[in-house]
Amino acid sequence: MVDAYLVVSYGGPNRPEEVVPFLRNATKGRGIPDERLEQVGEHYYMFGGKSPINELNAALVEDLRDELVRRGDHTPVALGNRNWEPYGNDVIKELYENGARNILAIATSAYSSYSSCRQYREDLARWLGEVDLPDLTIRKVKQFWNTDGFYRASVTAVRESLEAAPGSRLIFVTHSIPNAMNDSSGLEFGMTYEQQHLDLARRIADELGVEDWDMAYCSRSGSPHTPWLEPDICDHLEDLKTDGITGVVVAPIGFISDHMEVLYDLDTEAKAKAEELGLAFERAATVGTDPDFISQIADLLQNPGRTSYCEENCCALSRSATLPAL
Repeated sequence: MVDAYLVVSYGGPNRPEEVVPFLRNATKGRGIPDERLEQVGEHYYMFGGKSPINELNAALVEDLRDELVRRGDHTPVALGNRNWEPYGNDVIKELYENGARNILAIATSAYSSYSSCRQYREDLARWLGEVDLPDLTIRKVKQFWNTDGFYRASVTAVRESLEAAPGSRLIFVTHSIPNAMNDSSGLEFGMTYEQQHLDLARRIADELGVEDWDMAYCSRSGSPHTPWLEPDICDHLEDLKTDGITGVVVAPIGFISDHMEVLYDLDTEAKAKAEELGLAFERAATVGTDPDFISQIADLLQNPGRTSYCEENCCALSRSATLPAL
């Protein structure tokens, strides 16, 4: 019997003085000096030093809790983060103190890769070891990119934007990852991270009768010598302008809410690039708290199916292959 549901996420700063400490957590082990983190933090300072992710996750948890209660399920629902408060290990300990012995977790990322799935599984395993409670069990629901509710919510968002900007070129967008990470991803689905996005994008386009569409990426970081999934959204906008396209609808199907990658990389950088090129720009909503999506999460928590779904080294990077993961 499940005693508590845990929504696991990335976390983000709530005020300017938290930006660098948050980035220290997010880049732990990489030896990045604070001076560089201050530069990276400019994205956050542009928005008052606050990430929208915490309030968005709080809204998701509230709506999820309401949906579960509507179904007669009063199991506690909590949020625990990797990089900022509330930290996952603290939340797990609090749930245990309140009587939970069997926790079912779901991450706020839909697709399979090291950073979007396995790293959360490693987080859960590490937190479980840190709290050192032998009678506590944690399981994780698998990724949900191919579920009906996520698909329906995505279709709704894209349809509304296409209707608002008829004749525009449809561009699906997600977070770029290194090619090597993509190649090791998605063993449980038989599709890589990239292929999962393309599969969903194709389904959405077919549903909406869109023949010409593209996949682009954002939020690349790290060494410029390391190959990452391409094209970058801004580079792709330049190519579309050359091809005679006059307007675009950008659909961020790789993100479940309007957090920093959406607000900065798309609503700020990509929009500015489109304006520079003279392209009309319409950005589709993320699934957020769409009722179909909230209902789908509730379905997954109430009927998780097989939770030991990955091979031992699924989505593992060479540096992490031996780290325990739930």
